[in-house]
Amino acid sequence: CRFSQMLHPIFEEASNVIKEEYPDKNQVVFARVDCDQHSDIAQRYRISKYPTLKLFRNGMMMKREYRGQRSVTAIADYIRQQKSNPIREVQDLEEISSLDRSRRNIVGYFEQKDSDNYRTFERVANILHDDCVFLSAFGAISKAERFSGDNVIYKPPGENAPDMVYLGSLTNFDLIYAWTQDKCVPLVREITFENGEELTEEGLPFLILFHMKDDLESLEKFQQEVARQLISEKGTINFLHADCDKFRHPLLHIQKTPADCPVIAIDSFRHMYVFPDFSDLSVPGRLKQFVLDLHSGKLHREFHHGPDPTDVAPGQPIQDLASSPPESSFQKLAPSEHRYTLLREKDEL
Repeated sequence: CRFSQMLHPIFEEASNVIKEEYPDKNQVVFARVDCDQHSDIAQRYRISKYPTLKLFRNGMMMKREYRGQRSVTAIADYIRQQKSNPIREVQDLEEISSLDRSRRNIVGYFEQKDSDNYRTFERVANILHDDCVFLSAFGAISKAERFSGDNVIYKPPGENAPDMVYLGSLTNFDLIYAWTQDKCVPLVREITFENGEELTEEGLPFLILFHMKDDLESLEKFQQEVARQLISEKGTINFLHADCDKFRHPLLHIQKTPADCPVIAIDSFRHMYVFPDFSDLSVPGRLKQFVLDLHSGKLHREFHHGPDPTDVAPGQPIQDLASSPPESSFQKLAPSEHRYTLLREKDEL
């Protein structure tokens, strides 16, 4: 790979620069993988383009890969940024009352910084700081909030949204990480031109609600049904919503226009499948069955060969869908950072 060969000396020089600044081997590790030799590693981390730069923290791969400039200075600056403290220490509890409530905020109140509780909180913040704002208060400043010991609180978006308190062990990394991730990463996320490639790299198919930007009622209904029917499927599929106007092109792949919205579809990265009728969303189990049909292969099979014979109502003709279906629109966007802009311009024409 010519581009990999071009990056190799730059990557190596950046590692030398960082090694001088962080000589402790446990601070920063640079590594490279020959994906021809180690295809199992490439497959495990869904590497499909080269060269790819991934960041790992505490053995966990971060969602956002490095997409900055391929230069020694840029890569070194990125590492320095990653090494900066992700937690802002507050000096007065009045700072908490003036937080930006359009963001998701996690606030930790600790007796002292040199403690196992805070070190666990730090590990979580290092991983999730792109998704939440992390703050901490110590000693006398935090005393009023530590009536039963060290305390971690989630302040969700919205001026009047009630706080949520973490009730588990503060030294159990898995527990507090799972709780914080649940609060920082919404169950249903918005897909945009800016994060489309990043979401694709997570390697999970998409269940997408296409809706008009001001149609919050449909979005709320979708969010409720995803939480009610599909919480057990979290980790097997990404739940997303998209602006119909911005994403006209994917809608065209399923023979829809913004006038048809709201529309629900699955993008498997091979094909796109349409949920038959948005009005059936609240029918118990209907949305879940749609997702289960994806996992079982039924959607793929019926896309090519029409409805399964057992699913055809008496007198209903079997559709002829044997022609080659379109590729996933979102998968087409993934390889190139520039295609988002081109697609947006194309939609405006």
